[in-house]
Amino acid sequence: MKIITLLLSIFLFISCKKEEKVIAFDNTIIKDTVHNVIIRPIDPELLTDKSDSMKLYYQKFNFHEIWYLDTNRKDLIDAIKSCYLEGLNPMDYSLEFIENLEKKRKELSDKDIVKYDILLTESFEKLALHLYKGKLNPKELYNDWDLQPKNIALSPLLLPAITDEKVASIFNTIKPNHLVYQLLKKSLLELEKFPNITFSKIVASKDKIQVNDTLAEIVKIKKRLSYWNDFKNRDSVFTWTYDTITFKAVKRFQKRHGLLEDGIIGRGTLSALNTTKNERREQIVANLERWRWYPNDLGRQYLIANLPEYMLNYVVDNDTIASHRIVVGTIKRKTPILTSKLSNFVFNPTWTIPPTIIKEDLTPSASKNRNYFPSRRLTIYDNKGKEISPYEWNPARANSYRYVQKPGYNNSLGLVKFNFPNGHLVYLHDTNHRDYFVRNNRALSSGCVRVENPLVLVKHILVKENEKKWNTSEIDSIIKREKTKTVSMKDTVNIYIFYWTSWLENDQLQFRPDIYELDKALFQKLRN
Repeated sequence: MKIITLLLSIFLFISCKKEEKVIAFDNTIIKDTVHNVIIRPIDPELLTDKSDSMKLYYQKFNFHEIWYLDTNRKDLIDAIKSCYLEGLNPMDYSLEFIENLEKKRKELSDKDIVKYDILLTESFEKLALHLYKGKLNPKELYNDWDLQPKNIALSPLLLPAITDEKVASIFNTIKPNHLVYQLLKKSLLELEKFPNITFSKIVASKDKIQVNDTLAEIVKIKKRLSYWNDFKNRDSVFTWTYDTITFKAVKRFQKRHGLLEDGIIGRGTLSALNTTKNERREQIVANLERWRWYPNDLGRQYLIANLPEYMLNYVVDNDTIASHRIVVGTIKRKTPILTSKLSNFVFNPTWTIPPTIIKEDLTPSASKNRNYFPSRRLTIYDNKGKEISPYEWNPARANSYRYVQKPGYNNSLGLVKFNFPNGHLVYLHDTNHRDYFVRNNRALSSGCVRVENPLVLVKHILVKENEKKWNTSEIDSIIKREKTKTVSMKDTVNIYIFYWTSWLENDQLQFRPDIYELDKALFQKLRN
């Protein structure tokens, strides 16, 4: 590009009261002889009420037009139009106004073209930031979400993209690249393949519908299963009988929705069947937004828990080394969403009862029966660290004591816990309620994450870190000694406790119960 004329001067005027920076600029129109277009000046005064980032963009372009080339404007407008594929709303980025101005751009005055240019830059910034870190801020929505802020400098990306006519590449670069996000986008496209049919709500005439039942609502159930491609009907007639073909279809449907695969149509299965295509679309959109809140790079080695799925995965170099069932917090004692790093393992841990459990569980139970303490192997300490007996314990001063459970197989934390820094006093750990892992609904804890077979996971991580020092027999011997031992981590293992209720697996739509009831409210906020 040949620039015939370009002058920019900055003057500083200092008064006795304060130092004030005044920008003087060259209002000469530039001629781009390569593209045969003119580049109009942008008076800094027009940016007075704009953000610092907006001023910086134009400063990078010497206070001249940024969107003077048709190709760059087209890339931006196309990105706005197609942002619905990311679960965003094109109308949030002034699409209609921009399209109207673009159609009559040749008829606009220089003054209006300059205003249009500023509008395009604002829309570019807004869309880029929303694609990179989400439209909403989770810290403003929830008090138990503790994710690291995501920041990006767009001006260094914009200048070369405009010069090289590669604006579209910016948006492709800053979007989340995690596989779950990419497949969620595909989920939206897969969902659109289903017909736009309005179904009436299925109402069951009995609490549990089982094989060989003959009921009128079976017809609706078969049609709904057929709609979602879980049921393949051999002919066009749907009978009232719950037959074995329908039984298999129900089990497929239940599996895709994280329900107990027993073929029994109860409240949970009926609720999933009554969920509409539009509601599923909203659910996917909410999940896309959450993934924009999460880090773009999860690191080489990490533990990632998905609360609604009740699963924890250990991933190294994009390969899932181990998967474990987990128990998570109840809706009243939600497990917080956070990112951290694994600090250490504590074998044969003691357990100090947290304030919430002291108030809601210990005090009411122990007040009725002092045998509560020895039956749970709890030692009571006063505020001076002196051990006191259960009969000296004063329930009126319950919060002034410290309650410590001795280590062992039946300790509430089990045989090992995983520590990582966070402001919510939560961690991963074993449990004395190992029977919980066979349940389908595992939102049962007081906030921490309980892990099935955690020693297997520990061995994976420690042996991976130092094969010469750690092996299965060494870890087993630590457990047998029943003495508390802390083993610090040397390698970086990131911890992610996340929340997503939808994804695509083997080209099949997957949905999970929204255990903390977040999806619908988040979608509504996205569209407000």
